[in-house]
Amino acid sequence: MEGMTGYVMPLEPPAVGWDIHCHTAFSDGTETPATLAEQSKALGLKGVAISDHDTTAGWPEAEAAAHRVGLPLLRGTEITATDENVSVHMLGYQYDPTNQHITDLFANTRAARLQRTQRMVELLSRDYPITWQSVLAQVKEGSKTTIGRPHIADALVSAGVYRTRSEAFADAVSASSKYYIPTPSPTSHEVVAAVKGAGGVILIAHAGDVSRNRRLLSDDQIEALISEGLDGLEVWHRGNSPEQRERLLTICRRHQLLVTGGSDWHGKGKPNKLGENLTDEATVEEIVHRGVLPLYR
Repeated sequence: MEGMTGYVMPLEPPAVGWDIHCHTAFSDGTETPATLAEQSKALGLKGVAISDHDTTAGWPEAEAAAHRVGLPLLRGTEITATDENVSVHMLGYQYDPTNQHITDLFANTRAARLQRTQRMVELLSRDYPITWQSVLAQVKEGSKTTIGRPHIADALVSAGVYRTRSEAFADAVSASSKYYIPTPSPTSHEVVAAVKGAGGVILIAHAGDVSRNRRLLSDDQIEALISEGLDGLEVWHRGNSPEQRERLLTICRRHQLLVTGGSDWHGKGKPNKLGENLTDEATVEEIVHRGVLPLYR
């Protein structure tokens, strides 16, 4: 694969390394980038990545916080996409955040997310004590925040309907509820082209998580993206079953892809624990080698 520098694919999740799938209050996490950096340092992680949904707005704060605690930082984004009616989350790293194509893509997705969220709140308000203002009250970074279903869930928790965000996601906010509206999103092929065009590295997040989709991406769908420049797969993730991890590893072996892991940490927004799944240092080095941005230290 283009850019490969003697990279050796890990076959087992590393015991030490980087957590490169983390969310902050700039999307649907509950904590600041400073808290992410401080907790990562306290856990003894080798480094961390910020990867908020469809935005780079938290990068400057994450850089300042990482520098303050003395922790290296990967800069990334989890990008919402679709592939033949399968919802796909993709992780883009170390790309040029000023690239016009990718900034337009994020702006369009965020605007579509906002309209979709407002419409879902209208539907929910017929049956639940929720308003658009009560949802906005859950947003911590104002217009810089990527607003979505987690903020609806938090508003329902605040109203006393549910005890936790997870309970809300299991019921009224779930993708199978009558209130659900899919997020208008670019295709996975458009996302690969945008991130690669901006000099970045692109992976598919939790591609084996059956709790997210009734139908997973097929091998053929993944291989089509590989032919267009896909760099790797997030294998070590709590949502990927042992069988799916082996399937994804087989695809990675066949195509010499990067193998990553991440917690998908959201602070108090999810039970996922920071550092529960990691990426080894050799893989991080390869991501940095391929990306246009230098590693932030």
